[in-house]
Amino acid sequence: MNTLATDVRFDDDTMWVDLDDGRTLGVPLAWFPRLLSASADERGRYELSPGGIHWDHLDEDISIAGLLAGRGDMTRKRPAA
Repeated sequence: MNTLATDVRFDDDTMWVDLDDGRTLGVPLAWFPRLLSASADERGRYELSPGGIHWDHLDEDISIAGLLAGRGDMTRKRPAA
């Protein structure tokens, strides 16, 4: 099963991702520091692909599978809890 994003929008704290199966995911922007620090215009310049969402100018790629699994930015090592 391959779930696709159909739309992405933002509010002050959240990225909202509409999926082709009717679900909408609300994901904290804090999970993705590049998006958190980007301007509204920069956030709006995304491309949808079969695998996820891409921001070329921000060097950010987010997979739908990762969002569904509850994963945020995996490029930075975080300290253990």
